[in-house]
Amino acid sequence: MRGTVSQVTDTDDALIRISGATKRYPGGGPPALDRVSLAVAAGEAVAVMGPSGSGKSTLLNLIAGLDRPSSGSITVGRQRIDTFSETALARFRRAEIGMIFQFFNLLDDLTVSDNILLPAQLAGMRRVKARARVTELLAALQIEQHKDAYPARLSGGERQRVAIARALVNRPALLLADEPTGAVDTAAGEEIGELLLDLNSSGQTLVLVTHSLTLAERYARRLVTLVDGQIAGDTRREPAGGRPARVPS
Repeated sequence: MRGTVSQVTDTDDALIRISGATKRYPGGGPPALDRVSLAVAAGEAVAVMGPSGSGKSTLLNLIAGLDRPSSGSITVGRQRIDTFSETALARFRRAEIGMIFQFFNLLDDLTVSDNILLPAQLAGMRRVKARARVTELLAALQIEQHKDAYPARLSGGERQRVAIARALVNRPALLLADEPTGAVDTAAGEEIGELLLDLNSSGQTLVLVTHSLTLAERYARRLVTLVDGQIAGDTRREPAGGRPARVPS
Protein backbone atom coordinates (compact mmCIF):
# COMPACT_ATOMS: atom_id res chain seq x y z
CA MET A 1 0.00 0.00 0.00
CA ARG A 2 1.38 3.42 -0.92
CA GLY A 3 2.06 6.06 1.68
CA THR A 4 0.37 9.38 2.32
CA VAL A 5 1.77 12.89 2.49
CA SER A 6 1.73 12.85 6.30
CA GLN A 7 3.84 9.73 6.65
CA VAL A 8 6.79 10.18 9.06
CA THR A 9 9.87 8.05 8.66
CA ASP A 10 12.62 9.36 10.96
CA THR A 11 13.40 11.99 13.56
CA ASP A 12 16.80 13.32 12.45
CA ASP A 13 17.35 16.82 11.12
CA ALA A 14 18.03 15.92 7.47
CA LEU A 15 15.54 17.53 5.12
CA ILE A 16 16.60 15.11 2.37
CA ARG A 17 17.80 11.57 3.05
CA ILE A 18 18.62 9.26 0.14
CA SER A 19 19.52 5.73 1.20
CA GLY A 20 21.09 3.27 -1.24
CA ALA A 21 19.13 4.63 -4.19
CA THR A 22 19.59 2.86 -7.52
CA LYS A 23 17.76 3.84 -10.68
CA ARG A 24 17.67 1.59 -13.72
CA TYR A 25 15.80 2.34 -16.93
CA PRO A 26 14.35 -0.23 -19.33
CA GLY A 27 16.68 -1.51 -21.99
CA GLY A 28 19.55 -2.68 -19.83
CA GLY A 29 22.90 -0.99 -19.49
CA PRO A 30 24.45 0.49 -16.35
CA PRO A 31 22.17 2.18 -13.80
CA ALA A 32 21.64 5.94 -14.00
CA LEU A 33 22.23 6.00 -10.25
CA ASP A 34 24.06 3.24 -8.41
CA ARG A 35 23.50 2.83 -4.64
CA VAL A 36 23.64 6.54 -3.87
CA SER A 37 23.29 7.67 -0.26
CA LEU A 38 23.11 11.37 0.58
CA ALA A 39 21.74 13.56 3.36
CA VAL A 40 21.03 17.29 3.06
CA ALA A 41 20.24 19.35 6.15
CA ALA A 42 17.64 22.08 6.21
CA GLY A 43 19.21 25.37 5.13
CA GLU A 44 22.03 23.87 3.08
CA ALA A 45 22.93 24.98 -0.45
CA VAL A 46 24.19 21.98 -2.42
CA ALA A 47 25.49 22.02 -5.99
CA VAL A 48 25.51 18.70 -7.87
CA MET A 49 28.06 18.47 -10.67
CA GLY A 50 29.34 15.80 -13.03
CA PRO A 51 29.75 14.99 -16.72
CA SER A 52 26.76 14.40 -18.98
CA GLY A 53 25.14 11.08 -18.14
CA SER A 54 26.51 11.02 -14.61
CA GLY A 55 23.03 10.91 -13.02
CA LYS A 56 22.60 14.55 -11.95
CA SER A 57 19.13 15.10 -13.38
CA THR A 58 18.04 11.63 -12.30
CA LEU A 59 19.00 12.50 -8.73
CA LEU A 60 17.04 15.75 -8.88
CA ASN A 61 14.00 13.96 -10.32
CA LEU A 62 14.07 11.40 -7.50
CA ILE A 63 14.19 14.14 -4.86
CA ALA A 64 11.27 15.92 -6.56
CA GLY A 65 9.23 12.74 -6.80
CA LEU A 66 9.17 13.00 -10.59
CA ASP A 67 10.75 9.55 -10.79
CA ARG A 68 11.07 6.58 -8.44
CA PRO A 69 14.16 4.60 -7.46
CA SER A 70 14.45 0.99 -8.62
CA SER A 71 15.70 0.24 -5.11
CA GLY A 72 16.57 2.20 -1.99
CA SER A 73 14.56 5.01 -0.40
CA ILE A 74 13.99 8.75 -0.82
CA THR A 75 12.93 10.71 2.25
CA VAL A 76 12.12 14.43 2.07
CA GLY A 77 10.90 16.26 5.15
CA ARG A 78 10.64 12.91 6.99
CA GLN A 79 8.31 11.59 4.31
CA ARG A 80 9.12 8.43 2.34
CA ILE A 81 8.13 9.89 -0.99
CA ASP A 82 9.16 6.80 -2.99
CA THR A 83 6.16 5.03 -1.41
CA PHE A 84 3.62 7.72 -2.35
CA SER A 85 0.83 7.38 -4.86
CA GLU A 86 0.89 9.74 -7.83
CA THR A 87 -1.85 11.83 -6.21
CA ALA A 88 0.11 12.09 -2.96
CA LEU A 89 3.25 13.02 -4.89
CA ALA A 90 1.41 15.84 -6.66
CA ARG A 91 0.20 17.21 -3.31
CA PHE A 92 3.68 16.86 -1.87
CA ARG A 93 5.29 18.79 -4.74
CA ARG A 94 2.75 21.60 -4.52
CA ALA A 95 3.33 22.00 -0.78
CA GLU A 96 7.04 21.30 -0.35
CA ILE A 97 8.98 21.69 -3.62
CA GLY A 98 9.83 24.67 -5.80
CA MET A 99 11.46 23.85 -9.14
CA ILE A 100 13.52 26.04 -11.48
CA PHE A 101 14.24 24.67 -14.95
CA GLN A 102 16.93 25.56 -17.47
CA PHE A 103 14.39 26.56 -20.12
CA PHE A 104 11.97 28.24 -17.69
CA ASN A 105 8.86 26.09 -18.50
CA LEU A 106 6.59 29.13 -18.37
CA LEU A 107 3.14 29.04 -19.97
CA ASP A 108 3.24 31.35 -22.99
CA ASP A 109 -0.50 32.05 -22.94
CA LEU A 110 -0.43 33.35 -19.36
CA THR A 111 0.90 36.70 -18.21
CA VAL A 112 3.87 36.94 -15.86
CA SER A 113 1.55 37.46 -12.87
CA ASP A 114 -0.65 34.52 -13.81
CA ASN A 115 2.34 32.21 -14.33
CA ILE A 116 3.49 32.99 -10.79
CA LEU A 117 -0.04 32.74 -9.40
CA LEU A 118 -0.85 29.33 -10.90
CA PRO A 119 0.94 27.11 -8.32
CA ALA A 120 -0.71 29.03 -5.49
CA GLN A 121 -4.12 28.47 -7.06
CA LEU A 122 -3.41 24.76 -7.48
CA ALA A 123 -2.37 24.56 -3.83
CA GLY A 124 -5.64 26.18 -2.72
CA MET A 125 -4.15 29.41 -1.39
CA ARG A 126 -6.76 32.10 -0.77
CA ARG A 127 -6.93 34.49 -3.74
CA VAL A 128 -6.21 37.64 -1.74
CA LYS A 129 -3.22 36.03 -0.05
CA ALA A 130 -1.96 34.59 -3.33
CA ARG A 131 -2.20 37.94 -5.12
CA ALA A 132 -0.33 39.62 -2.27
CA ARG A 133 2.43 37.00 -2.47
CA VAL A 134 2.74 37.50 -6.23
CA THR A 135 3.03 41.26 -5.77
CA GLU A 136 5.71 40.74 -3.11
CA LEU A 137 7.77 38.49 -5.38
CA LEU A 138 7.38 40.71 -8.44
CA ALA A 139 8.82 43.62 -6.46
CA ALA A 140 11.60 41.62 -4.82
CA LEU A 141 12.74 40.15 -8.14
CA GLN A 142 12.48 43.52 -9.89
CA ILE A 143 10.03 42.37 -12.55
CA GLU A 144 6.88 44.22 -11.47
CA GLN A 145 6.99 46.30 -14.65
CA HIS A 146 6.43 43.05 -16.59
CA LYS A 147 3.51 41.76 -14.53
CA ASP A 148 1.04 42.01 -17.45
CA ALA A 149 3.51 40.94 -20.16
CA TYR A 150 3.68 37.50 -21.73
CA PRO A 151 6.88 35.41 -21.38
CA ALA A 152 7.78 35.61 -25.07
CA ARG A 153 8.28 39.38 -24.69
CA LEU A 154 10.93 38.97 -21.96
CA SER A 155 14.66 38.33 -22.03
CA GLY A 156 16.06 35.02 -20.81
CA GLY A 157 17.14 36.55 -17.51
CA GLU A 158 13.71 38.09 -16.96
CA ARG A 159 11.97 34.81 -17.73
CA GLN A 160 14.19 33.01 -15.23
CA ARG A 161 13.26 35.58 -12.59
CA VAL A 162 9.60 34.83 -13.31
CA ALA A 163 10.37 31.10 -12.97
CA ILE A 164 12.07 31.71 -9.61
CA ALA A 165 9.06 33.70 -8.40
CA ARG A 166 6.75 30.88 -9.49
CA ALA A 167 8.92 28.36 -7.62
CA LEU A 168 8.79 30.46 -4.43
CA VAL A 169 5.12 31.44 -4.40
CA ASN A 170 4.06 28.60 -2.07
CA ARG A 171 7.06 29.10 0.27
CA PRO A 172 8.49 25.61 -0.37
CA ALA A 173 10.75 23.89 2.12
CA LEU A 174 13.03 22.84 -0.73
CA LEU A 175 14.10 24.64 -3.90
CA LEU A 176 15.45 22.49 -6.76
CA ALA A 177 17.21 24.10 -9.72
CA ASP A 178 18.24 22.25 -12.89
CA GLU A 179 20.89 24.28 -14.77
CA PRO A 180 19.26 27.58 -13.68
CA THR A 181 21.76 29.73 -15.61
CA GLY A 182 22.16 27.47 -18.65
CA ALA A 183 19.84 29.43 -20.96
CA VAL A 184 20.82 32.99 -20.04
CA ASP A 185 23.82 35.18 -20.80
CA THR A 186 26.74 35.62 -18.40
CA ALA A 187 25.48 38.82 -16.79
CA ALA A 188 21.99 37.41 -16.23
CA GLY A 189 23.54 34.18 -14.94
CA GLU A 190 25.45 36.10 -12.29
CA GLU A 191 22.27 37.88 -11.24
CA ILE A 192 20.42 34.56 -10.96
CA GLY A 193 23.28 33.17 -8.89
CA GLU A 194 23.06 36.14 -6.54
CA LEU A 195 19.34 35.56 -6.13
CA LEU A 196 19.94 31.92 -5.21
CA LEU A 197 22.65 32.92 -2.73
CA ASP A 198 20.35 35.41 -1.07
CA LEU A 199 17.55 32.85 -0.83
CA ASN A 200 19.88 30.38 0.87
CA SER A 201 21.17 33.09 3.21
CA SER A 202 17.57 33.64 4.32
CA GLY A 203 17.27 29.93 5.18
CA GLN A 204 15.99 28.40 1.93
CA THR A 205 17.29 24.87 1.33
CA LEU A 206 18.66 24.66 -2.20
CA VAL A 207 19.84 21.80 -4.40
CA LEU A 208 21.04 22.81 -7.85
CA VAL A 209 22.39 20.84 -10.79
CA THR A 210 24.93 22.73 -12.83
CA HIS A 211 27.76 22.31 -15.31
CA SER A 212 29.20 25.63 -14.12
CA LEU A 213 31.99 25.25 -11.58
CA THR A 214 31.92 29.03 -11.15
CA LEU A 215 28.24 28.95 -10.17
CA ALA A 216 28.81 26.03 -7.81
CA GLU A 217 31.83 27.57 -6.11
CA ARG A 218 30.33 31.04 -5.73
CA TYR A 219 26.80 30.22 -4.67
CA ALA A 220 26.75 26.80 -2.98
CA ARG A 221 28.22 25.80 0.35
CA ARG A 222 28.54 22.15 -0.61
CA LEU A 223 29.63 20.45 -3.82
CA VAL A 224 28.58 16.87 -4.62
CA THR A 225 30.22 15.30 -7.67
CA LEU A 226 28.61 12.40 -9.53
CA VAL A 227 30.51 10.10 -11.88
CA ASP A 228 28.87 7.08 -13.55
CA GLY A 229 25.90 7.25 -11.20
CA GLN A 230 27.95 7.25 -8.01
CA ILE A 231 29.10 9.98 -5.63
CA ALA A 232 32.77 10.66 -6.37
CA GLY A 233 33.16 13.71 -4.13
CA ASP A 234 31.35 15.62 -1.39
CA THR A 235 32.99 18.80 -0.06
CA ARG A 236 31.79 21.75 2.00
CA ARG A 237 32.96 25.34 1.77
CA GLU A 238 31.82 28.92 2.26
CA PRO A 239 30.61 30.54 -0.96
CA ALA A 240 32.26 33.63 -2.39
CA GLY A 241 28.98 35.22 -3.43
CA GLY A 242 28.39 38.91 -3.87
CA ARG A 243 25.54 41.35 -3.51
CA PRO A 244 22.41 39.98 -1.82
CA ALA A 245 19.09 40.58 -3.57
CA ARG A 246 16.79 40.40 -0.52
CA VAL A 247 14.37 37.92 -2.04
CA PRO A 248 11.57 36.88 0.36
CA SER A 249 11.57 33.08 0.74
